[in-house]
Amino acid sequence: MTAPQASDSKTAGRPADSVAPAAGNPRRKKALTALASVVAVAGLGWAAYDYLVASHFESTDNAYVQGNVIQITPQIGGTVLAIMADDTDFVKAGQPLVQLDPADARVALDQAEAALAQAVRQTRTLYANNGALGAQVALRGAEVAKASSDIARAADDLGRRQSLSGNGAVSGEELSHAQTQLANARSALAAAQAGVSAAREQLSSNQALTDGTSIEQHPAVQLAAARVREAFLATQRAVMTAPADGYVAKRTVQLGQRIAAGMPLMSVIPLNQLWVDANFKEVQLRHIRIGQPVALVADLYGKKTEYHGTVAGLGAGTGAAFSLLPAQNATGNWIKVVQRVPVRIALDPAQFTDHPLRVGLSMTAEVDVSSQGGKNLADAPRAAALAPVQAFALHDSAAAEAVRRVIAANTGKAARAAPPADAGSVSLAQRTAGGAAPLAH
Repeated sequence: MTAPQASDSKTAGRPADSVAPAAGNPRRKKALTALASVVAVAGLGWAAYDYLVASHFESTDNAYVQGNVIQITPQIGGTVLAIMADDTDFVKAGQPLVQLDPADARVALDQAEAALAQAVRQTRTLYANNGALGAQVALRGAEVAKASSDIARAADDLGRRQSLSGNGAVSGEELSHAQTQLANARSALAAAQAGVSAAREQLSSNQALTDGTSIEQHPAVQLAAARVREAFLATQRAVMTAPADGYVAKRTVQLGQRIAAGMPLMSVIPLNQLWVDANFKEVQLRHIRIGQPVALVADLYGKKTEYHGTVAGLGAGTGAAFSLLPAQNATGNWIKVVQRVPVRIALDPAQFTDHPLRVGLSMTAEVDVSSQGGKNLADAPRAAALAPVQAFALHDSAAAEAVRRVIAANTGKAARAAPPADAGSVSLAQRTAGGAAPLAH
């Protein structure tokens, strides 16, 4: 009995779990199983979403609003007399923006119009000389005919006297006198024929200056008319107008400033002609095609306002290729960087009515790439002009009308239309009519 008791005394001091294995926690096992199931279901759901939905869209937050920034630059130099628009102002196409001093241009126009008038009158003289020289040719021809008749009469007189000289009825002196008259008549005929040749040469030379053209189309008149148009355009260009509807930005011109041709004065931005440049990674371009729909969200308005556009085209190179300092990848410390290519997204201007955009705003773009029927590069030229401007065409027609007016006034014809007002005859108050008052600063 002693040995068993000793054994019991040894086991009595050990913990109970060292004697038998611990029983498993059923709640913990169920929780882990449920969590694993949820993770598995979520993974399957995400895989299904990525395959069925997400794979049909390509998105980027590297997108920005772009637009035409039209620079207002003078075509002639001058001194600024008035500024009719300031930053943030809305302007209409053809509205005056900056007025230059037109005095020098007006003087040049007066000189050009005087030169044109003189050229027209000189050309009219050429046409009038044709008639006078033609009459001179006719007069010389009459002299030739008269000299021919004088020769015939002198020859008859000489013949009669020679027939009577044998019987002594005609003296030698009278016979000699008849011979002299015949010689004089022949000399007069030669002189008349030479006069006819000279008159015809003068007529031909004058006709060479007028044949095949009219007074209006004569080269001398056309040269003077071109100078009138040049001077007239200079007077019109003393007033710089807005080429399109838009908003003024970046005004740098000041009153009294002496500016040179080509100097930027301000910019006009048409906010109804905007688009978005979305920069996608090169691995995202494989499914993007022209014409695919795009959903865009501007940081300015948030997700509640969504814009809709279409892919208009894909850039011809990455942004790094057109940077000021392109990357030099043929070096030993080359590190691969995923490149981005700009994708142009066209927007409907009707969307800007309630929620206008500005150039440079950040956007988030999501392209629906489900349809793969489009092209990834354009293969046809643009059918129409990108931004046609009609404001400058008025200057050309007004210059042509000024030329017609001067020509008509110097050819005795009535002008077909009333002469247009030039830059000098229109007052600054008339140019700024309609509420566009010149700035005082």
